[in-house]
Amino acid sequence: MKFARSPFLLAFVAGAVSAFAFQPVGLWPLMPLAFAALCELLTRTRSLKGALATGWLFGLGQFVIGLNWIATAFTYQAAMPAWLGWIAVVLLSLYLAVYPMLAAGIAWTFGRHRPIAMVLGLAGAWAIAEWLRAGIFTGFAWNPVAATFDNTHLLNATATVGTYGLSAIVVLAGGLIFLLVRRDRRSAGGVAVALLLLHFLPRAELAADSGLAIRVVQPNIGQQDKWRPGYSEIAAQRLAQLSMEQRPDGPRLLFWPEAAVTNPMLDERSQPYGAYADFERARAASLVGPGDYLLTGGIALFSKDKIAVSGAANSVFVFGQGGRLVGRYDKAHLVPYGEYLPMRPLLSTIGLSRLAPGDVDFLPGPGPRTIELPGWGKVGFQLCYEIIFSGQVVDRRNRPDFIFNPSNDAWFGAWGPPQHLAQARLRAAEEGIPVIRSTPTGISAVIDAHGQVVQSLPWRTAGYFDGTLPPPAAKPTLFARFGNVLPLGIGFLLVIAAIALGRTGRYRRNT
Repeated sequence: MKFARSPFLLAFVAGAVSAFAFQPVGLWPLMPLAFAALCELLTRTRSLKGALATGWLFGLGQFVIGLNWIATAFTYQAAMPAWLGWIAVVLLSLYLAVYPMLAAGIAWTFGRHRPIAMVLGLAGAWAIAEWLRAGIFTGFAWNPVAATFDNTHLLNATATVGTYGLSAIVVLAGGLIFLLVRRDRRSAGGVAVALLLLHFLPRAELAADSGLAIRVVQPNIGQQDKWRPGYSEIAAQRLAQLSMEQRPDGPRLLFWPEAAVTNPMLDERSQPYGAYADFERARAASLVGPGDYLLTGGIALFSKDKIAVSGAANSVFVFGQGGRLVGRYDKAHLVPYGEYLPMRPLLSTIGLSRLAPGDVDFLPGPGPRTIELPGWGKVGFQLCYEIIFSGQVVDRRNRPDFIFNPSNDAWFGAWGPPQHLAQARLRAAEEGIPVIRSTPTGISAVIDAHGQVVQSLPWRTAGYFDGTLPPPAAKPTLFARFGNVLPLGIGFLLVIAAIALGRTGRYRRNT
């Protein structure tokens, strides 16, 4: 290979190596080291076109490795060959790498004459690019680089600067290494002081612990069994056993996973379909004791004419004593190909279908909702994938005391579930609100308002755990009050600083 092309190969390798900083490997120092390498590669690049290619290849390597769990999801769709899963990973990564490409292009444009400008420009542009990635074309916010610092003290910073702000900090940490290697001590000292100050950010004070009892159930029902004809009876028995085993005295909150009940729990069609749904609701609600609430994932079917199904919702049902339906939340941020098939008339004609069984597409709900549970406080909902979207997980006009995040990670392989958990931890720390996760095969967990995992069940384990509901922050965090205005402001300020310093460097170079 010619030397001229080797920097592009190094960019791809650096991005691929950085993916091992994400869970489940979790070697977080690899991420700042990878960004140090990216800064060096961009500094050696002679053209904007080369800088864009360098950033794109870095992102491509990171996404292809980090999103390998998507390939596993395709193995559960019998109509599609397994190898198509890896094609999907590569194609998605080809698109997602556009955002690192834009960040690299901005950093090179304004920072090519001065290393500190390169560092600041890349950090700011990266934060902005991650925010854009979360919103364009329905958004795919999975694996922001901040998620690699989920087990470090800097997780606390998200309460102030949010996830995208923490991503900028991770890039700055890589930039510090880059500046130290280049022996730019003055610039490195300034970045080091800024990073050290982050360790003194105050942690959110928590409200008084309520001591309210909870049970989180993980039935360990794999995707290969979940939708198998007749398996719903086995699943119902397992859920009931785990829910009632060694039942503690007193009222409790009982949490079941996404689509824990695979048969519809609401069906607007005429009989006998409505009666079947009534039966499923009654069977689940029979486990609700005095003062209890059951929060479970389920399916709702809608019908305009009481005969044909006109739509469906992926929902959370909340049952009180006596089977009373307290409320329902319908998932708003749906997964393309998982919960609906884009361009269905075209794609269905060539044999493509949803990765989950069913020919009816889910309909999106109205967005974050808070439901009052008398005696327990307010609960907000984020169903599965929704929890990854920073700044979009709560109704800010009616702030909940905790978030229930039922999920089905059973088809996400070994890498998806721990990455999903890491992103749920970011949401808890950002908002100062505990998050309860219940999944069919793991990882189910209770996350406190600082983003720390209090209790959990490992992957592919059937069981439950009893505990108490963690309290929220006594006051909304700074991020909870202002949302992504803060990290975006930080991102733009860093880019503006890069522009100013870059012009200074160019002036000195020309005089």
